Amino acid sequence: MVLKRIDWTWFSLKFAAHVLALFPVSLLVYQALNNQLGADPVAELTRGTGEWALRLLLLSLAMTPLRLILKKSWPIRFRRLIGLYAFFYACLHFSVYLFLDLGSYWSQIGADIIKRPFITVGFTAWLLLIPLAVTSNQWMMRKLKKNWLKLHKLVYVIGILGVVHYYWLVKSDVREPLMYAGILLLLFGIRFWYRVKASKQLRKV
Repeated sequence: MVLKRIDWTWFSLKFAAHVLALFPVSLLVYQALNNQLGADPVAELTRGTGEWALRLLLLSLAMTPLRLILKKSWPIRFRRLIGLYAFFYACLHFSVYLFLDLGSYWSQIGADIIKRPFITVGFTAWLLLIPLAVTSNQWMMRKLKKNWLKLHKLVYVIGILGVVHYYWLVKSDVREPLMYAGILLLLFGIRFWYRVKASKQLRKV
């Protein structure tokens, strides 16, 4: 039996990525267990998980621009991993809201989704993340073929919804959501610039 040779560099980098991605939730759990989340621990858990979901989503979107700038393929190898962790934190964010914030009043979620725009937008973003997470494996890529790329373009919409959700949530101090909006626009701009550049090069051929 021939054993597949392990790429220890890639294995080490991937392991480090898992550790870094799990660090925020580990810190939140530690703080919760030691009563270090302040006067409103549920609000702190909601904020923390939501912010990390958005950060990791933007980081996953940054992998393609990074590949284009560096002209290296390695950022793409991290895109799926980071995207799945973004979904993981989004699920934690929604779970904290559903089980801890609403408590036993789960029937209120329908009313919140309808009456509170920031929840409507956030819930929509979470729903759209589900098919992306389910189809993120190689088997689904082969099964869906060109439709896989079309489906995963939803991540752009999700990024916009995530920023809008955060902006409407904070209400007063909007500096941080505006910073994320700026990062998202920059990532879109880099992609657009390279696409225009590639089309011009094709016309010259």
